[in-house]
Parts: sequence; structure tokens; C-alpha cells
Amino acid sequence: MSAYAGDGSNRWPAVHGLDAATLFRLALESPPAGTGLHAVAEEEVPFRDIAEAIGRRLELPAVSLTAEEASRHFGFLAPLVSTDSPTSSALTRERLGWLPTHPGLIADIEEGHYFSQSVFGAGRNGVDSVGSHR
Repeated sequence: MSAYAGDGSNRWPAVHGLDAATLFRLALESPPAGTGLHAVAEEEVPFRDIAEAIGRRLELPAVSLTAEEASRHFGFLAPLVSTDSPTSSALTRERLGWLPTHPGLIADIEEGHYFSQSVFGAGRNGVDSVGSHR
């Protein structure tokens, strides 16, 4: 299963790695003194949408878990998975002229490269970490 806590409406910020790298370069070239920067291309991706996209790629159901179930399923990551983290990059974009151009998180998940065997490799007994047999 691909799980989310509660109704999955908690929001996560997201950024493609290449967009984050561009922002990092801009920040090194012209850092605004004393200013915090947010590398956020998408400000509010519902965690349920993330779990559903992962589930589609892995052909698994997306399942809502209670807080207790989420704690067991996600372990030490449960508080993070359940956190609502709306984050804005409006000031970052304004101050540095940063404009993310790469795919958003859901589109990037649906591309499938996160799930290739070259990423995960084979685990014990010839089964890779996403459950496919070699």
C-alpha cells in the first residue's frame, strides 16, 4: 500500500532538484544579506496526492491510516508525514528572480524514474526494494 495519514490534506512544499540547484547558484552569486530563502516550486502538494501518485506507479492502493496506524507504518517519520507545511517562495522568487521550470512533484513521480531498479537495486532473495522479482 501507499499510505497517508488521516484525510491526507496536509500539504508539503516541493521542488525539483535542478530548480533547487539553480536557486542555490543564484543565492551564492547574489545573496541577499540576512534573508532566508525557500526553495519551493510547489507550495501546497497534498500528501494524499503524493501517496496516490506513488500508488499508481507501483500499482498499489493509496490508503488512509489513523494516527496510530501511521505511527506504526511510518515509524520515526510519522510526525513528518503528518505535518502540514505550507511554505511560500514568493520573496525568494522576487528577490532573486528565481523561476522553477522543471516538472512538479506529482508529474515527476509519474515519470517513474524514482522506481527503476537502477535506483533501488536488488535486495535479498532477488526482490528489489519496490517488490519486483529479478
